Amino acid sequence: MTGTNFTLFLLAALIIAIVPGPGIFYVAARTLSGGSKAGIASTFGTALGGLVHVIAGGLGVSAIILASAELFTAVKFAGALYLIWLGVATFYDARTSLPHQDALAPATRATRAFREGGLVEALNPKTAAFFLAFIPQFLDPAGGAPALQFMALGLISVTSNTTADLIVVMIASRARAGLSRRPRLFQRLRQGSGLFIAGLGISLALARRPAS
Repeated sequence: MTGTNFTLFLLAALIIAIVPGPGIFYVAARTLSGGSKAGIASTFGTALGGLVHVIAGGLGVSAIILASAELFTAVKFAGALYLIWLGVATFYDARTSLPHQDALAPATRATRAFREGGLVEALNPKTAAFFLAFIPQFLDPAGGAPALQFMALGLISVTSNTTADLIVVMIASRARAGLSRRPRLFQRLRQGSGLFIAGLGISLALARRPAS
């Protein structure tokens, strides 16, 4: 890859990372609901899920899934149902307990948030579609090893997204700290976070397979 092409890729990846999208809104909702540790864990979980798509894209697996209407639909609905379930669970937890009443230890909550973030991202075929549409534009045909080029650029893209998500977690965490002094309003915020996560699941369920 030429220096100019790589610079263009970095600029494009940065712009994409800072433009608010479902990933940013998801980690913000998890932070507002579960705190900074849950938000950070969710961020690294979604990063791991993104890397799954990067590796799958480099190996050609994502292209196979996107080319098959049945496989795309299966992955899409698995991810959508999981998001909806997480949203409903978050809403229910907000109704039945306040943060200081949570029976789970902080480390356990963080582990669960990491696992959930990874599954949410790994089961999102829209992420696979994005990488397959975005990264190949910057591959160098003369550079050889296109799969390795794809994975390297994908890693940079995931890192950019993760950095932006961590900044969002910091902002959302501060907002959460201020609202936590108002228990009822804070409870409504947590419920709203749950509804938003469920809404992301519904949006994913309605997504169409990219045209080939």
